[in-house]
Amino acid sequence: MTLLAVERIKLFTTRSPWWCALAALAVVIGFAAIISSAAPAGELTDVSLTQFGYGFGMAVIMVLAALSVTTEYRFGTIRTTFQAVPNRTSALLAKTGVVATLSLVVGEVAAFGAWGLASIMRPEDLMLNTTAEWVSVAGVGVVFALASVIAIAVGILIRHSAGAISLVLIYALAVENLIQLIPKIGKNIYDWMPFHVADRFLTGGPAAADAPLNQAGSLAYFAGFALVLLVISLVVANKRDA
Repeated sequence: MTLLAVERIKLFTTRSPWWCALAALAVVIGFAAIISSAAPAGELTDVSLTQFGYGFGMAVIMVLAALSVTTEYRFGTIRTTFQAVPNRTSALLAKTGVVATLSLVVGEVAAFGAWGLASIMRPEDLMLNTTAEWVSVAGVGVVFALASVIAIAVGILIRHSAGAISLVLIYALAVENLIQLIPKIGKNIYDWMPFHVADRFLTGGPAAADAPLNQAGSLAYFAGFALVLLVISLVVANKRDA
């Protein structure tokens, strides 16, 4: 509990987490407002469309998560942390837990805010009547939390803010989509790309009926990817100098 309290204080006494959280909320809710105002009457009937901006909000959250660890390496405060807590794994897991919790909360507020705003602006029935519709909204926070774990792992491995942020943003927003362009095997590889699988978890339903994993399997796969990457980063962090 002490480690969690320390990491919470370190996180919230800097400005970047606040700005990133506000930016993520603005992006997700803002896109919902744009779509709700632009779509012709009677066409916004899919609840998942209210979460159109979640990918951009996730990118902001990943920047927040990467900065939470790379900033400590940049200013050398991570050395103080490791001197106070020789068990590096515990210290880094505490940081991961705090950032993931914040990401979860921001994701849920953003998702339900976007859905609520769209429900007010549109005449269509956007009530959450099915499990798939609940997942498409409530699942956003879960995806944000797991994405933050991935970003923290990358930050631990790279240790430089610019490099870590560039890598997570380029990969999440561009690389996976470009893989589809590989002749013959691109589509098959794309089906197993982690962020595409996370998107499939949120959208689910009949549209993803031909996917190799169902919604539960997609979530487990994305969570497993995040866990494996985190374990690798912790092993590396324990083997090298701070």
